[in-house]
Order: sequence, then C-alpha cells, then structure tokens
Amino acid sequence: MDKKTIIKDFETHVSAGKAAFYKKYGMDFVMGKREGSWLYDIEGQKRLFNCHSNGGVFNLGHRHPEIIESLRSALDDLDIGNHHLMSQERAVLAKQLTDSMPSDLDVCIFSVGGGEAVDLALKIALGHTGRPKIISATGGYHGHTGLALSVGDAQYREPFGIGLTDMEQVPFNDIAALEAALDDHVAAVILETIPATLGMVMPEPGYLEQVSALCDKNGTLLIMDEVQSGLGRTGKLWAFDHAGITPDMVVIGKGLSGGIYPIAATIIREPLDAIFRSNPFIHISTFGGSELGCRVGQKVMHISTDEAFLQRVQAAGIKLREGLKTLRRKYPKFFTGIRQSGLMIGLELRDEYSGPALTKAAYDQDLLMIYANNDTSISQFLPPLTITDSEITLVMGKLDQAFNSARKIRTALVTKEKAGNFMKRFSGRDDGKA
Repeated sequence: MDKKTIIKDFETHVSAGKAAFYKKYGMDFVMGKREGSWLYDIEGQKRLFNCHSNGGVFNLGHRHPEIIESLRSALDDLDIGNHHLMSQERAVLAKQLTDSMPSDLDVCIFSVGGGEAVDLALKIALGHTGRPKIISATGGYHGHTGLALSVGDAQYREPFGIGLTDMEQVPFNDIAALEAALDDHVAAVILETIPATLGMVMPEPGYLEQVSALCDKNGTLLIMDEVQSGLGRTGKLWAFDHAGITPDMVVIGKGLSGGIYPIAATIIREPLDAIFRSNPFIHISTFGGSELGCRVGQKVMHISTDEAFLQRVQAAGIKLREGLKTLRRKYPKFFTGIRQSGLMIGLELRDEYSGPALTKAAYDQDLLMIYANNDTSISQFLPPLTITDSEITLVMGKLDQAFNSARKIRTALVTKEKAGNFMKRFSGRDDGKA
C-alpha cells in the first residue's frame, strides 16, 4: 500500500485529528522498518533516532534480537493462556519481579497496560483500607482507564469502594502540602517516582523518604508508579531504590513489554493480598499476564537486572550529561537546565513555546523528541538504554543543529501568538491573555 493511501485511511478510520496535525507541521511520518535506536518511514526516505522511546516502551531499542527470539520460541509451545488456570510462565515472571523488590512486596498481579495496573492498585487500596480518598500529584499522569469499572455490576465495585472515591492533588515535592492533605480518610498516595508528563521533575533529596514516613504514620498506603522510570531507566532497576524506601505497591508497565508484547504488573505487599485470598476470582484480566507476554517479560528482566547493563546506563547518562552541558553553554538563553537521573532526562527550555519548537526542529534533524504535555517548556529526552557512545556523539551533533533551528521556530510561534491576541483585542474579543 502506498503512503498516501495509508495516510488517507488513517485519517478516515483512525484519527483525523492526528493526520491533520502531522500534515500541518510537515511531519507525515508513517512507521515502516524499525531496528535498534532507529525508526524508518515506510517509504524509507526518512529515519528517526528514538530519543523518546515511547515513555520507556523501547528501553531496549526496537526489535531487540533476544526479545524477538524469546517470542519466537514461545510461539512454538504457548498461546495467550487462560487466566482461570495456574501458569508456569506467570509464576516464573512473578518471582523475577518480586525477587527484585524490597521487603514483602511478594505478590504480582498482571495486567495488559499501565492504566489497568494503576486501576488495580487503587482498587486494592480502597478495598483494603476501607477509606475513600486518594491523593496524587498535580500534573502527574497514571493512564486513561477507570471508567469501565464504575459502570459495571456492583459486585465488582463495592468490595473496592469504587464510586465512593474522593480524589485530591497536591504539588510534587511539597511535603507540607501532602502533610496537610493527609487524614484518616486517605486510602493511598500514588506518585510517579519521576513525573514524566509533568516535565521530568526530580524528587528533591529526602522527599520520597518523608512521603513514605507520613504515609506509614497515617495508615495510608504508598503506591509508586514506575511505568516510565522503572526497569533500569535511572541507572537502578527501580527509581525508588535511589531513596531506599519500600512502597506498599509498585506499578510496572511499558518497558516490561520489550516493545514487543504488551504486559504490565502491580506488585503488592503480601498483607494486601487478603481480598484475593478470600475471593481469588474477584479481579480478572483476560489478556493480563498472557503467557507469550510473560516469556517476553522474563527476558526483559534477565537483561535489565544484569549489573553490567545497569552500569552501562549510568555511564551513558554521564556521557550524555557532558554533551548536554556543552550545548547548554552554547545556547544559554534557549536551553536553560538539565533534569536527569540516569537516562531519564528533561531538557529545561526558555518558555512554553520552546518545547513544541524543539520537537519540530528535532524531527527535521532526524530525532524523535516530545515535549512534556503538562509543562511544554520541558523536552523529554529518553533514548534507549542500549544507546552506544557513537550514537551519543551522533545525537549530540543533531541536537546542536536542532537547538539552533528551534530558536527561530520559537520566535515564529511567539509572533503568531501575539498577533492572534492582538486580533482578539482588536475585534473586541479580548480573552485577557497577555
């Protein structure tokens, strides 16, 4: 099928909005071949170095040969499996995951994606504590699911307190705000260890330790969302390991798939398993913990837990930081700061126009980079954990050119915005924006 036909069919049957957006900005890239750190357009005339990794899905790059072989060999013997029955593949992966966790985080419940795994963690918190309130971070992100359960049969909702939930958000890194919000109604606090959509905000020294202590004191469960930050992204297997804390639940997704087969998991401390011991069929996921996906996840864990692999992530992070510091000195007015833990990096830019400008400029230089949705002054920088030194040198060269171009694109965006507001004021439709 030719590219024009694909784009037309995508526009008609998948997303007219996305098709129009990419056409408007000259980014009509259709995924074709993919390999290692690179994505190729279906016509083969354009390629992109993946500096976003789909939020960590491609931690090991595209089509990692060991992951591909794991799935191929699994197809000789396995299929999705039956969630009603016991499974060797689920048992093996669950043990790998729980063995990597501190303390009594010994029970693993599989899901298809991170949103489903978060839903489960919240269900467990509400059901176990009997409390109705959940606290999260302002600007954080934990997925798009949750409504299906609220409209289902009462027997699947009521044991978990769904429908009675009170949600509150407090600023990340603001321990005083969290302490003020905690009371005997709070079932759980859920946080991304490093909030990616908020702009790769790094937890301040001592913050997560204080959060953990406050939750313990209040009888509130602590849920750490490691969907993006886990599996070696920060140079440690789990990002919360840097703080030395033990959450009550950990949510894992994205990278566990190896970029090949979707799978996610919720790891819980054993006391929280009581609700499933009394009724083991109260929560099911037809495709959660697919045996094919578990085989892939086993290989991901084998690779990601290797000490040499984690040391290489740390070394790559240091080399990237050196290159980024050089670029910051070259473009001090545009590129203003670096947020980093291993290869989880946020580039602080001049203002809210700069993130979108850099996304476009980077695309033109064959780099796939995406700005943080809840803080568009930050560009997310998440290269594959397998990035080589020669690839780092290549990326830094392309990013240099992208910064130079992005400054001009930003100026055009600001000019257009000011002209738009002027026209609103001129026509008597001033919306109050400066």
